[in-house]
Amino acid sequence: MRGRNPWGIRLSLLLIGSGLALMGAGCRRMETAKTYRIAVVTKALDSEFWLTLKRGAEAAAREHPEIEVVVLAPEREINIDQQVAILEDQILRRVSALVVAPAGTAEVIPVLAKAKASGIPVLLVDTDAPWPGKLSYIGTDNRLGGKLAGEYIVRALGGRRKVAVIRGILGVAAHEDRVAGFQEALARAPGIHVVTIQPANSERALAMTVMENILTSHPDIHAVFATNDQMALGAMEAIAARNLTGKIILVGFDATREAVRAVKAGQMHAVVAQHPFEMGKRAVEAAVRVLRGESIEKRIDTGTTLVTRDNADDFLR
Repeated sequence: MRGRNPWGIRLSLLLIGSGLALMGAGCRRMETAKTYRIAVVTKALDSEFWLTLKRGAEAAAREHPEIEVVVLAPEREINIDQQVAILEDQILRRVSALVVAPAGTAEVIPVLAKAKASGIPVLLVDTDAPWPGKLSYIGTDNRLGGKLAGEYIVRALGGRRKVAVIRGILGVAAHEDRVAGFQEALARAPGIHVVTIQPANSERALAMTVMENILTSHPDIHAVFATNDQMALGAMEAIAARNLTGKIILVGFDATREAVRAVKAGQMHAVVAQHPFEMGKRAVEAAVRVLRGESIEKRIDTGTTLVTRDNADDFLR
C-alpha cells in the first residue's frame, strides 16, 4: 500500500479551509446586506413628463442592486387626496425613503411631516415646498423657467400687447413659481399686460376649453404662456381650430417630445425645457446617499433651457 503524500494532505486541508472561509465571508455578507425600498410618489403617470421621470428613477435603481424603487401616483394631478392616501400607505409599509412631487402643499406637508416623525427621510422632486423637514429639492428652478418664457414673449411681441396665462393647479409651488417668474419678466415691459390667468389643472382637454374661452373673451390676445406642455398642447389645438396658428405666440413648459415637435413645426413658438429623466435619477441617487449616511445638497438643480426652432433638434435626438 502506498504511503500518503503529506504535502497533498496539507494542500487539501488548505483548500478546504479557504473554501470554508469564503463561505463564511459570503454568509456574513448575506447577513449584513440590506435592501432599501424607495418610494417615488409623483403627481400622476398620465403624461410623457412623469413617465420620463419614472424611467430616470428606475435607471438609478438598476445601478444599485441593494435598492428597490417603486413609482406610484394618483390617476390625475388634481387627485391630491389620492396622493395623500398613497403616502399614508407607504408610511405604514415602513418604506426606507420617500421621494415626492407634492400635488398640493397644504394637504401633503402634514403627511410628509408624519413620515419624518416615523424616521423616514423625505426628498422633494420636481415641485418644491416651503417645508423645513425636506432633506433636498431635486428639480428645475421654476421661477427662472417662467422668467425665460416671459423674456421670450417680450422679445417676440415688442410693443404694446395682451398676454394670457394658462396655469396648473392653484397652490402648487412649481406653477406658482413659473407664473411669478413670468410676471417678473413682463414687469420690465410696461406695454405688455397679462389680461387673464386661468387654471387648467395641467390637463390637455381642460386647457383646450380654457383657451377657447380666452379667445372668445379676449379675441385680441397676442400671446399665451402655459405652465406645462399638456396645457400648451391643449391651447395649441384651440388656436388651430380658429385658424390662428402662428399668429398667437404660444410658449409651454416641460419640453416633452410632442411639444418640441410642435415648436419645430411652427405650431408653438417656444418651450422651457426641464429634464425629468435627470430629476428621477438624481433624486433616487440622493436618497441612496442619505440611506448610506452620506450628506447631500439641500438643492439639486437639474437645469432649465429655452427651446426654440433653432435648437429643437437637440431635444429630439
